[in-house]
Amino acid sequence: MTIETFVADYGLLAVVLGAGIEGETAVVIGGLMAHQGLLSLPLVMVAAAVGSFASDQIFFTIGRRFRQSAWVARLTARPAFARALTTLERHPRAFILGFRFLYGLRTISPVAVGTSHIPTATFVPLNALAAALWGMLFATIGYVFGEGFAELVGRVRLDRQTLLIVAASLLVIGLAIRGAMRWRSGR
Repeated sequence: MTIETFVADYGLLAVVLGAGIEGETAVVIGGLMAHQGLLSLPLVMVAAAVGSFASDQIFFTIGRRFRQSAWVARLTARPAFARALTTLERHPRAFILGFRFLYGLRTISPVAVGTSHIPTATFVPLNALAAALWGMLFATIGYVFGEGFAELVGRVRLDRQTLLIVAASLLVIGLAIRGAMRWRSGR
């Protein structure tokens, strides 16, 4: 199997999983790959929205059904959880539409909404709309960044394998930075 076939077969799945697990970095890389012609930009946007929507629905469901679990109890003890609940109580719809755009609240927020009295019928459509907007925004950022990347590289022609290595490296760097920030905020 060639790199081109692998990307064509699993590229969008990687965006779906990355959007749900990691977040923005995976979607930006998907946009960059769309700029290079390896993926379709509209499909990257859809994949990002699906991954983000699905992970938030899972976290919402965990908050709703497992309020008494040890994991949810640890989350509720965090200061970020209290801030999320305070904002949620003041502006529930705006909070649901915007939490995924706020660093540090991405995982905690859908759990907080799940532990609240917000009906599932309210959360689901707002979550879908926010996921679609988020997917379009970050995929577009990657696509536009792809133009800058192409200009930065200039006349050097990158083959698909090199581009995939660069994208994977950027993902690893993004994950390392995110992990360091989480570790630091936990101290």
